[in-house]
Amino acid sequence: MRNNFWILLALVFFWACSSEQRTETTIAPVEVKPYPSFISDSAYSFIEKQVDFGPRVPGTKGHTDTKEWIISKLESWNWNVQTQEFQATTYDKQTWDLTNIIASYNPEASKRILLAAHWDTRRIADKDTDRMEEAIDGANDGGSGVGVLLEIARVIGTQDLKPEVGIDIILFDGEDDGEPETARVRDNSQIWWCLGSQHWSKNKHVPNYSAYYGILVDLIGAKGARFYREGYSRRYASGILKKVWDHASKLGHSSFFIPQDSPEILDDHLFVNEYAQIPMIDIIEFSPQYGFGHYHHTHQDNMDLIDTRPLQAVGETVLYTIYQE
Repeated sequence: MRNNFWILLALVFFWACSSEQRTETTIAPVEVKPYPSFISDSAYSFIEKQVDFGPRVPGTKGHTDTKEWIISKLESWNWNVQTQEFQATTYDKQTWDLTNIIASYNPEASKRILLAAHWDTRRIADKDTDRMEEAIDGANDGGSGVGVLLEIARVIGTQDLKPEVGIDIILFDGEDDGEPETARVRDNSQIWWCLGSQHWSKNKHVPNYSAYYGILVDLIGAKGARFYREGYSRRYASGILKKVWDHASKLGHSSFFIPQDSPEILDDHLFVNEYAQIPMIDIIEFSPQYGFGHYHHTHQDNMDLIDTRPLQAVGETVLYTIYQE
């Protein structure tokens, strides 16, 4: 009887070990596709160049010079570039000539990823206490998103390692000219922010254009920046939001990509989601406790504010995400 007990115990131990071994061998490792390096110093230089042109307010020389420079850089990196010229009415009834800049890599690919930022700057510093009627530099608000996407475009266009999907970069114009919060009379007949994305989402550059998903980057270069899970992103593209935040964690950027929710932000991605029907998330600095940073719509939004660390975190995460498709 005792011998039978030890035989039975040995069989149970053998079965347990065998079962554990089979379980371990059935878990396939997650394949990580190779991806190129993102260089934050390069992105920084692209932000600095934009600021050197002066505020990119539509109708100014700084706006025109920046547009020509962006187009020339994208074309030099072998992207197909087109512009979408249109007119829009501002909150104070001005008619502005605006330009969305659209660059495409691998335009024949059916599966596409849409990346976006805005390239204009605000014509007033309505949250400042000094020089409130003067345009801001917009190093972070506008410049940082463009700088990161230009670096991504440079990397894709100039290196041998290419993504397996098509990429479209849209730099929206007229994003940052909504009514100031101090306006005595508010015109709620339409939304005066995000004029470029509103126009493109209803008038796509390619008929019936669609993308697998989109990523908008805005206010991503300030010192101390942290990125929370924005409300519209959760509503329209929760799966993409989780994917990007998980990728950021794998890359060691979890101190920047915070797994906490923040409120809904009126930004370009809202119109891409609602009008263009493309699920798009927004990587943006907006604290659930404090809102926008102290620099927002003030003259403190200059190059002294910009830090390469959040640029690296966002740029590498977005580049990694593209190359895993």
